Amino acid sequence: MKDQAMIPGSSNNGPNSMRIWYFLLIFLISIIFLGRILWPFWSILVLSFMLTNIFRPMYRYFMQKMPEKVASILTCFLIILIVFIPLLFFVGALSSEALGLYHWGRDTQIGMNFQLFMQDSPIILQFQDYLKDFGFYFEPSQITAMFSYIAKMAGLFIYNQASSWAANVLQFLFLFFMMILTIFFLLIDQDRLIKFIIAVSPMPDDEDRLLIEKFQEIANAILKGNGICGLIQGVLGGAVFAIMGLSSPILWGGIMAILAFLPIFGIGLVMIPTAIILMLSGSIGAGIFLFCFYLTLSFTIEYLVKPKMVGDAVQMHTLLVFLAIIGGLSVYGVLGIIYGPLIVTAFLTLTEIYLAKYDGQAQQS
Repeated sequence: MKDQAMIPGSSNNGPNSMRIWYFLLIFLISIIFLGRILWPFWSILVLSFMLTNIFRPMYRYFMQKMPEKVASILTCFLIILIVFIPLLFFVGALSSEALGLYHWGRDTQIGMNFQLFMQDSPIILQFQDYLKDFGFYFEPSQITAMFSYIAKMAGLFIYNQASSWAANVLQFLFLFFMMILTIFFLLIDQDRLIKFIIAVSPMPDDEDRLLIEKFQEIANAILKGNGICGLIQGVLGGAVFAIMGLSSPILWGGIMAILAFLPIFGIGLVMIPTAIILMLSGSIGAGIFLFCFYLTLSFTIEYLVKPKMVGDAVQMHTLLVFLAIIGGLSVYGVLGIIYGPLIVTAFLTLTEIYLAKYDGQAQQS
């Protein structure tokens, strides 16, 4: 346990208390400047910690047969093969297929077929009359124009982002090199780093360990559970799109891999509208097949594969997970998928510690 006598206010010795406050001020200033130095690499550090936890069992396996530095080098080489090379291929394919999505949204006749279907539907006509009674005027062309605009803007945005990544190859290589270098040292020194953080933290050791364990659990859940399961759904979904001859299978597979992080909706945000579009286009059998494939894939991953990979270690309400991911995406971009659940986990863990140890003391006082 940490020395409680070092806490300001625990001693009535005036000069000693002043020295402690002065030291804490200097220490806080040093932490702020250190944070400013490390801030440009914050995302790299977070991803490095998470990948280190994922590949650490492989590192320990290599450690049984070779020195720690050689085991760390071999583990980093596996990360390059598993993460870096497929990522390069995906970014290159994404840029071309995203441009195809832009042209599809501009030139496709699906929107016109959908508009004709809505104009001939008696249900839609009744709905239009119902809205007119309340002063709202709804036209099917408004929906088709909206979907066409979304497809064009989404395709153009993804194309610009992918092209930017491809154009800044040197920057991308530098950041990835920094991440691999960080992982190399974390694999060797992670245990010592955790002990150092626990020793420096003013919180009790058991609370520090609980907080670190919760971070590791949610990190494993994000990468092992959501990450790997999302990758499986994205690959299989993209493969089905390619087999069925649908446009941009790599692009839609990548989008489905990201959407798989979202509870409740997931890849259904892509597959269900695609199945409806196929049926409206006259390919009723293909639409039914895609919808059945979606149900089978989602049920298998969500209820059979993911529970075995994640287990019951991480307990978080589905709505809270959904809000954490959506909020993280809106604030931090794509990495918000990771940051959102981590921030919520920190809050829930600290709340748990407060209710267990401090709430009763506050009521008694």
